[in-house]
Amino acid sequence: MHLTEVIKKPILTEKSFVGHANGVYTFIVDKKANKVTIKKTFEEIFQTQVASVRTMNCDGKEKRMGKFVGKTNAYKKAIITLKDGQTLDVLNDL
Repeated sequence: MHLTEVIKKPILTEKSFVGHANGVYTFIVDKKANKVTIKKTFEEIFQTQVASVRTMNCDGKEKRMGKFVGKTNAYKKAIITLKDGQTLDVLNDL
């Protein structure tokens, strides 16, 4: 799996910005990636040291448009905690 295929994009919400002060960053990752590959890829791309990786699979939500029913895409989310003293500027590093 190529480096750019593992980490797809950051999740930039109000809740995720609160974690940036503590060195916690949230990304959408490939559904097949495990914690070890996410950690190695993140360290290689951003040149930082990762303390922990937590992952969760998010199911797609059911959406309705009139009489038509569909689903949004399912995705995997990784919450990455950096070691003390490490920082990352998500908006400029991508």
